[in-house]
Amino acid sequence: MNFPTYLTFARILMVPILVVVLMTRVQAYEVIGVVVFWIASLTDLLDGYLARRWKQVTTLGKLLDPLADKLLVAGALISLVELGLAPAWIVFIILAREMAITGLRGIASEEGITIAADTMGKWKMGAQVASISCLILGPKLDSWMFEWTRLDFFEFFIQLNKPYSFFVGMGMLLLWAAMVLAIWSAVSYFRSFWKTLGSSILTGKGRLTHQDDPSSKEKK
Repeated sequence: MNFPTYLTFARILMVPILVVVLMTRVQAYEVIGVVVFWIASLTDLLDGYLARRWKQVTTLGKLLDPLADKLLVAGALISLVELGLAPAWIVFIILAREMAITGLRGIASEEGITIAADTMGKWKMGAQVASISCLILGPKLDSWMFEWTRLDFFEFFIQLNKPYSFFVGMGMLLLWAAMVLAIWSAVSYFRSFWKTLGSSILTGKGRLTHQDDPSSKEKK
């Protein structure tokens, strides 16, 4: 265990805190929720950076880091669905993508191959963080802006609960962008996966698809 790994564990522990804050709707839950989410997202940047800088990259860290990211995003998005701030079908597509890629990474790891995350995946994560931040804090900011100005800030093709939902509207647009990037990066990852392991899977030469010859067992 090292400090970057402790940061990863801290991010995992912050997920239930975030969900409880959002679901129980404690006083100023929008502000508290987005602060918890930002701190957790900051640990995502720090743990990898410090692990590389201090040369403390470990197998446990490689395993827990993507898991912590997925738990954080899943906890936030599911909470937003419950709050009526995110469409369930978009959240389902994003989370299904994460589970599918996790499965492919597991297969690749079993074959002794690591397929690195591409640039599109990083843009996807950035869009997710931005959209979740806007959707969590958006209702509070929109309410404040409307009280101060009495102006309608956002009217677009997306149907919103309030005509002045500027930040919630931006969050929705960013969530759409995150969904598109998630699909795009999934296709890119699958192409890399199939290019690397497709032939071995089809021919049965991989570790997972390889079957021992029964006759060879009998001879033993």
